[in-house]
Amino acid sequence: MSAPEISVVVPVYNEEASLHELHERVAKALDGESYELVLVDDGSADRSREILRELSAAHPEVVAVELSRNYGQHPAVLAGFEVSRGLHVVTLDADLQNPPEEIPRIVEELRAGHDIVGTVRERRQDPWLRKRVSGLVNRVTTASLGVGMTDYGCMLRGYSREIAEEVVELAERSAFIPALATTLAQNPVEIHVAHGEREEGHSKYSTLRLMRLGADLVTGFSLLPIQLVSITGMAIALLGVAFAGFLMVRRLIVGPEVEGVFTLFAILFAFIGVLMLAVGVVGEYVARIYAEVRRRPIYRIRRVVSSGRTDGDT
Repeated sequence: MSAPEISVVVPVYNEEASLHELHERVAKALDGESYELVLVDDGSADRSREILRELSAAHPEVVAVELSRNYGQHPAVLAGFEVSRGLHVVTLDADLQNPPEEIPRIVEELRAGHDIVGTVRERRQDPWLRKRVSGLVNRVTTASLGVGMTDYGCMLRGYSREIAEEVVELAERSAFIPALATTLAQNPVEIHVAHGEREEGHSKYSTLRLMRLGADLVTGFSLLPIQLVSITGMAIALLGVAFAGFLMVRRLIVGPEVEGVFTLFAILFAFIGVLMLAVGVVGEYVARIYAEVRRRPIYRIRRVVSSGRTDGDT
């Protein structure tokens, strides 16, 4: 089969309840277009894999990609990028909070010459705490990259074929695709899209996981944390030397005293806290180096199924 113009890449993890509706809505949104729907099963524990095989057998435009285990959302998207063949690549979550009906608007921007189409969720239907943490992650990402985009957390995005291939080639162990792609873009654009409530299942991103993602983004795209720790360490060292001088002069003038022992303990605890923070930041960078040196695959595709045919292990 000739390569389609549009590839819609969807990571799937325990989304059996929404897969049939997802296919129907994507097919309706892209009716008359040359497209493929690449559904990447990320080691689901429910019936998602069986449903993907059924869809690929019944519909030639559906490509089911099976990973060997659960790797996470972004490695699953990378696997979809590798398998996809479209000139324009659109990513989408399987939970249908981002309506597939918005895909034609993204494709229109890609056809206009933009190599990345970011999206901003209007009237976002998520809990208050999740939106606050997500906003913090977006600000941290913008500060780390030096490139301003409003909503990095929205999976409904568009990429040119060139950007998708470069992302796969350059992806690291802890790759965050929207941020990495933004660093490669020459002509990005951002549009507003609708956002709905999740009807089935629950989000795979907890508040703690979002916070970990923010920390991972900062250490993955910037040296700012370790530089800030170094500056803070130098400032505290200078303050410590100045305070030691002050105590020496005070001892010579006032004489020995013990009333300030708790103040010294407080200062000591502050020093220890900064030291532990510094060790943690350095450890984060060392862990990233360790993960890259091991050269273990970010994902492993076990099987690609299309039109009812298994192409075999890869």
